[in-house]
Amino acid sequence: MRDPSEFDAFYAGSVRRVTSHLYAMTGSRAEAEDLVQEAYTRAWQNWGKVSGYGDPEGWVRAVAFRIRVSAWRKAVNRATAHRRHGVPEPDPGANPDYVAIIAALRRINPQQRQAVVLYHLVGLSIEQIALETGVAVGTVKARLSRGRQALAPHLSDAVPAFPSFAKEASGHA
Repeated sequence: MRDPSEFDAFYAGSVRRVTSHLYAMTGSRAEAEDLVQEAYTRAWQNWGKVSGYGDPEGWVRAVAFRIRVSAWRKAVNRATAHRRHGVPEPDPGANPDYVAIIAALRRINPQQRQAVVLYHLVGLSIEQIALETGVAVGTVKARLSRGRQALAPHLSDAVPAFPSFAKEASGHA
């Protein structure tokens, strides 16, 4: 059974965080908002089941990421257009450090980006990331290590470390 007040509280308490995490993964605020909207719609449709999970927010994040992957598979033509016409400019109202980190994240392998975002921005443990992504703990560790190495050349000393940035991205600043 769906409890609207329970879902409303869940939504209000998590939507900003989930949107920030998806923005960090996708590099596009509009795309992140669309993914989050669809994932929360699915959560509402299945709220009787989802509310019983230990981590409904993780479920929403995983669904949003799967929606993203499905859309990506269908977006070959859009990617070609981006290569021809350039990448859209970042949100002009965004924090410059946030924009720099998002730009750096966009340059690394998507699986590494997912591990880095879930660990540093979402604050999940390596074991939680393994559960959410369906890969082995060793794979998560390797993706994190390689992701950090891949990010290093793209981040200047002026960009804050992930732990302090994570507070802003998760809405706890």
